[in-house]
Amino acid sequence: MFNDLSLLGWHDGLAEQLPDLPGGAVPARVARVDRGAAEVIAADGNHQARFGARVRRAAAADPLELPCVGDWVALARLDEGRYELAEVLPRRTAFVRGGVSRDSRGGLSGDGQGQVLAANVDVVFVAEPSMHATDFADLGRIERLVALAWESGARPVVLVTKADLFDQGLDDLLADVEAAAPGVDVHPVCSLTGDGVDLVRAHLGPSGTAVILGPSGAGKSTLVNALAGTEVMETQQVRAADGRGRHTTVHRQLITLPGGGLVIDTPGIRRVGLYEMSEGVDLVFSDIEELAEGCRFSDCRHREEPGCAVLAAVESGELPERRLESWNRLQREAAWMARRTDARLRAEETRKWKTIHKQMRGMSRP
Repeated sequence: MFNDLSLLGWHDGLAEQLPDLPGGAVPARVARVDRGAAEVIAADGNHQARFGARVRRAAAADPLELPCVGDWVALARLDEGRYELAEVLPRRTAFVRGGVSRDSRGGLSGDGQGQVLAANVDVVFVAEPSMHATDFADLGRIERLVALAWESGARPVVLVTKADLFDQGLDDLLADVEAAAPGVDVHPVCSLTGDGVDLVRAHLGPSGTAVILGPSGAGKSTLVNALAGTEVMETQQVRAADGRGRHTTVHRQLITLPGGGLVIDTPGIRRVGLYEMSEGVDLVFSDIEELAEGCRFSDCRHREEPGCAVLAAVESGELPERRLESWNRLQREAAWMARRTDARLRAEETRKWKTIHKQMRGMSRP
């Protein structure tokens, strides 16, 4: 079996980053990660490669260095045609979630560390299921995932899945979703009938990579199967009572699509914390940022300040109150995570210097 790596996104710039390894470095892309090893796609076929010592040490020092699906890696040749994953090449984009959860008192908790869910992706498909009756898309979750997508360096696209289950008012739902993700393409999709699937495929091109993120039962695996034209991922039927399904995917996996393009299917996400945000939240809430330019005070927090253009927009109905509340929530979380991350880095630096000083004291003893 021979794989054309250019169809997987390989290019000359990556070739220049290959390390000098005995026997020559073999480029490959990570399709799946297991404990201590990864399934990789190389030019001569698919292989199971265990992590080398350098990779293990880097991951122990920083979880973000752990190989993940979508990574380009350098393989070292072993005997009998076996390979070892020797090094992770620099990532062009990385979708990182923070380790944030709610404690028993309703506050934020976590360790300030992040986890890379997918690397070197061009498009992040945020899948949010539309429901029938009185159930609607979770706009707050869409805002959160789109913010993380912008921060990753990839381009977000929102997919309102299971559009056939929405009894009425689909246009109104799409308008609400578009307002929650300004500047982002929003597509209704029904994977079972094929409606909207071509629009999704068009975002990939001949060698683009996408990751599909969303809650369990959003129809992510069904969409992957529709894109592939065959059942490559196991799915389960939706429940008749509420149209929801259970996501059977238990690991992230890179799948090559016929006709070009790649997609990463993921397990359902219950909660995704922000991580080291710089402008992701601002891009999602560009409408609030524009309104804020009319506030009397440049440091207005949009709470009780006089002359606040944002609060005036809420009062007039121009800006939904829900959206301002969501902006406040994500701003607080981003600031909290930044403090946690800084505290963790300071603690690691302190431990490092303590070790160095201890070693120096030992060397100075007669």
